Amino acid sequence: MMIEITKEDYEKVEQKMQKSIDNLQENFNAIRAGRANPHVLDKITVDYYGSPSPINAVANIQVPEARMITITPWDASILKDIEKAIQSSDLGINPNNDGKMLRLLFPMLTEERRKELVKQVKTYGEEAKVVIRNTRRDCIDKMRAANKKKELTDDSLKEYEEKVQKITDNYIKNVDEACSKKEKELMEI
Repeated sequence: MMIEITKEDYEKVEQKMQKSIDNLQENFNAIRAGRANPHVLDKITVDYYGSPSPINAVANIQVPEARMITITPWDASILKDIEKAIQSSDLGINPNNDGKMLRLLFPMLTEERRKELVKQVKTYGEEAKVVIRNTRRDCIDKMRAANKKKELTDDSLKEYEEKVQKITDNYIKNVDEACSKKEKELMEI
């Protein structure tokens, strides 16, 4: 029995590749770029009544100035726990505690630190490209197996490979654009 390649098959490929772009954006949001971005706190959790909770679930986070974040917990008893969680994270900022809220002051990035962050951006970009290429390979291998079983014609396989390659090229281009945009943002003073 011959199988038919449908629009849904291509949509599945795109959905898998889009996940890598979304993950890349999450990684970029966590990179500290000289100005205050509340997303740098997304991956930091605090122990709240025995369960690890993200800071934005237990506190109000605001950006009153370009290089400052304030964190006001809804339950004042966890202020010290939030402070410890931030200190033990890889954020590299020591919070100022006034008893009611924490202030995170973001210093200007040094040239050396900017270059380190650009390297990190390139690494994240390369990882995303690898995931996209692996998705392409897995999808094409699946169709090649169907072709070997005579469930798919050679012409259909060739057409599928070409379309998946175009989709892959498009997503690789998106990764490159996202990386260069983030690099430019990091290198701005």
